[in-house]
Amino acid sequence: MLISFAANGRTVSGYLSLPKSGSGAGLIVVQEYWGLVDHIRDLTERFAAEGFVALAPDLYHGEQTKSPDQAGKLLMALNIANAGKDLRGAAEYLLAHSAVQPKKVAAIGFCMGGQLALYAAQEHPDRITAVVDFYGIHPNVKIEPSRVTVPAQGHFGKKDPSVKEDTARALFERIGSEGGEAEAFFYDAGHAFFNDARPEAYDPSSAEKAWERTLAFLEPI
Repeated sequence: MLISFAANGRTVSGYLSLPKSGSGAGLIVVQEYWGLVDHIRDLTERFAAEGFVALAPDLYHGEQTKSPDQAGKLLMALNIANAGKDLRGAAEYLLAHSAVQPKKVAAIGFCMGGQLALYAAQEHPDRITAVVDFYGIHPNVKIEPSRVTVPAQGHFGKKDPSVKEDTARALFERIGSEGGEAEAFFYDAGHAFFNDARPEAYDPSSAEKAWERTLAFLEPI
């Protein structure tokens, strides 16, 4: 269902999915650079089916596209500070929601959203208790490993030209060496291997393994 919440003095819309059980931990699902498209909405439904109260905030505030060129422009035009505040607002909305029991919220993101999920966890550890990053990338989002203090999990494709394996591995190792709890997995796949709406990128075997690992990681929250 479409909902709205307050963040940074403005109203942000989002897509909310509730579990059949009626309650569960909160989960913020952070969009790819296409916007709040059907694939992201479908993911919130999948997570709700697993027992989460899942919310995908619309970080582009109504804009979305199927064009890679336009998606790149939307990504570069995104105000990172405001996006971080929108994600904090999403966390606060979930924490105040009667269906969120226990009162814990994790964040998961894909592509641009993976980097933003890490950023949100870095900036708002008082609101976000765990984070999952799927092949996260955004040139304007700086991750400071020493500030990622919540448990973090990453999923990356070894054939991803956008997110190099060495770079991703070094980031998660650094988070761990700085005292954080971090693990990263690498798959024989390319970028966006989890996106079943993109047959040219989707890798079913890798996606299934990543899904199982993600659920196992998030289950304790």
